[in-house]
Amino acid sequence: MSVDMRKLSRVGSRPGFLDYLVRLWDYRQFIFYDARARVQTGTRKDRLGSAWLLLNPVFNGLTYYVIFGMLLNTSGGIENFIGYLIVGIFMFQFSSGAITEGARSIRNGKSVVQAFNFPRAALPLGANIRELLSSVPLVLGMLLLIVVLPPAEKISWHWVLIVPALLLQFIFNLGIGMILARIISIAHDVTHLLPFAIRAWMYGSAVFYSYERFVHEPTLLAIMKFNPLFNVIDIVRSCVLYDRVPAWESWATLAVVSLAALLVGFIFFWRGEETYGRD
Repeated sequence: MSVDMRKLSRVGSRPGFLDYLVRLWDYRQFIFYDARARVQTGTRKDRLGSAWLLLNPVFNGLTYYVIFGMLLNTSGGIENFIGYLIVGIFMFQFSSGAITEGARSIRNGKSVVQAFNFPRAALPLGANIRELLSSVPLVLGMLLLIVVLPPAEKISWHWVLIVPALLLQFIFNLGIGMILARIISIAHDVTHLLPFAIRAWMYGSAVFYSYERFVHEPTLLAIMKFNPLFNVIDIVRSCVLYDRVPAWESWATLAVVSLAALLVGFIFFWRGEETYGRD
């Protein structure tokens, strides 16, 4: 008796790209509810619980304020330096946390990858959704501090524009996280380099100094303005601190780079689907 081999598929084989997206969509409810549950239980062992989502960037902000604002005096010429620093620290923490968790998602979920058959992109996607949910109290706390700490800023309709900026930031974080997730699944040593790269990225994103000091260095200024995280921070500062619509150039750069990162990251990650968990 002959067997028709044409309808058989190899176990663990990589599906087509569109089929892969459909399979990932089928897991959407599990991904979201798992991410939400991990956010709720992530700080359960701490006495202050979820308050640490806000306290961590606050303490980071105080540290950078003392070092860069008071000791190194990088606050010169910056109106409302405290608010300027708060926005930079809080928005950067969202990206650094999301990219780090997304990059380590395959390695951290190695046992799950080896035990179950599911689209592996669910892991970095879930990690980024988890960080997005964690960013909600983060952003609310940031806005509260800006309203309370002198010189207190007034609430305006421009604050609504923070939402699309955060969504574009989420898209960028996901794309970069998926690229790094595949790289780290192959070369785990990259994990040790990641904190240094993120720290250097922070220094290049005008978190605690003004980009205007580079107006006489057009090349450096152009590189900085191409940095998507610089554009996110600049957009939020424009909305919250300066009560104005952000420049269209910032939106355009952020949108193009974020969508490109997601497209490249997703395809790059999908092409390595068969290799995850096999080392």
